[in-house]
Amino acid sequence: MGDCLSQKKIQAAADFLKELVHHTPIRTSTTLDRLMDRNVYMKMENEQKSGAFKARGAIFKIGSMSEEAANRGVIAASAGNHAQGVALAAAKRGIQAKIYMPLHTPKPKVEATRNYGAEVELAGETFQEALFAAQKEQKQTGATFIHPFDDVDIIAGQGTIAVEMLEDQPNLDCIIVPIGGGGLISGIAFAAKQIKPSIRIIGVQTEAACATYHAFHKHLIPCLTCTTIAEGIAVKEPGKVTMPLIQQYVDDVVTVSERDIAAAILQLLERHKTLAEGAGAAAFAALMRHHENIRSKHCGIVISGGNFDLQKLSELHELTMHLPANSMA
Repeated sequence: MGDCLSQKKIQAAADFLKELVHHTPIRTSTTLDRLMDRNVYMKMENEQKSGAFKARGAIFKIGSMSEEAANRGVIAASAGNHAQGVALAAAKRGIQAKIYMPLHTPKPKVEATRNYGAEVELAGETFQEALFAAQKEQKQTGATFIHPFDDVDIIAGQGTIAVEMLEDQPNLDCIIVPIGGGGLISGIAFAAKQIKPSIRIIGVQTEAACATYHAFHKHLIPCLTCTTIAEGIAVKEPGKVTMPLIQQYVDDVVTVSERDIAAAILQLLERHKTLAEGAGAAAFAALMRHHENIRSKHCGIVISGGNFDLQKLSELHELTMHLPANSMA
């Protein structure tokens, strides 16, 4: 589909994906609107096929590949959701997929990837180490590498979220989006600004993995542990393709703590009856923490994924048990 991100490519992705992914709902809450002093619109990508937005980019990328490239099979690296998206897309096209995942990837994500028919190889302590192993294997086998974020087709697929959001809620004046490698926010920011140039796009990272936050604000990037309950956005380096797009189209990038994310997951579960994983709750956490500084009357937040290991619920309660009573609005 070419190397240039354009409005035409975003529309091509939207047309291609129309019958292949869910047009996920936007949910609202009168109580949340009152507490945040604005209208809040939650884009429920945790209800997407494979449980996260990643299915969009993977299905568009793999569905657009030439027969020659597809026949070589595909290979990818992922902390979980990209793996499931690639596995699902490969199954739809009837081709082989091999996915490298970090050793400590939550078991439900590993099992779900295998259930879609992909071969899973656990390698490395971090996403970067799994990525290195996948790229090494790709050079040896000649399989087509499906990058989780630094790929224009992947970015275009993720950008279809903005198309849907502004179609369903044209009044949106701000969208808050989690950032890992930046594919999601690059696609959303680019697509949204083509449709509505005045809209503000705010990215959010966890303090444990905030390389893009530092790069955006032109700080020296510190050595980051990337140990976080939001493993889906635990990326140590900004993307080479995504970072210029973020610098051009994103208005601000903020951070949240592990406790902020834990509180957001629990509130979404307890008050809004929806399950979000750590990365999926990051935008909600940012709204809770920073709402007084976010200029918006009609604010969209992307609940980007719901593949949470329920065995870790006790960890969330431990993280939030010492929070002030009013911190979980």
